[in-house]
Amino acid sequence: MAIKNFQGRIRKASKKGFDAPILVSDYMTTKLVTFSPKQSILEVMEQFAKYHISGGPVLDDKGLLVGMISEADCMKQISESRYFNQPILDKSVEKYMSKEVETIAHDISIFDAAGIFDKHHRRRLPVMKEETIVGQISRKDIVIAALKLSGHNWK
Repeated sequence: MAIKNFQGRIRKASKKGFDAPILVSDYMTTKLVTFSPKQSILEVMEQFAKYHISGGPVLDDKGLLVGMISEADCMKQISESRYFNQPILDKSVEKYMSKEVETIAHDISIFDAAGIFDKHHRRRLPVMKEETIVGQISRKDIVIAALKLSGHNWK
């Protein structure tokens, strides 16, 4: 009695490349809430509450990135206004924003971006294409990207 093969025809293995989106530009936010250096801290706090955000880029009149403002920066103003018993209204973003800003390129992988976040301990980074800000990516965006890619082979 002959032995039969129940496996069926063997298909040739196709070498498929990794085709899942893995670039920062695939996961970044492009609809940014931006701020100006002359804007008041009170306006910034109102924007934070309105749009449920915790920070954003500060752009000059030409649209160039000059800093980042965050809730932590606003906490400095709140603390100082209480200490000196002054209203929050008249202080500008320029005084409290972070002027030395780490940025990230739009065309790097989310894996490299994760390393940058780990190294710089930031919650969000402006995404740049040459000298132009094209978006923003956060730690949460990187985590979401990793979850979407978890079913793929990361080799």
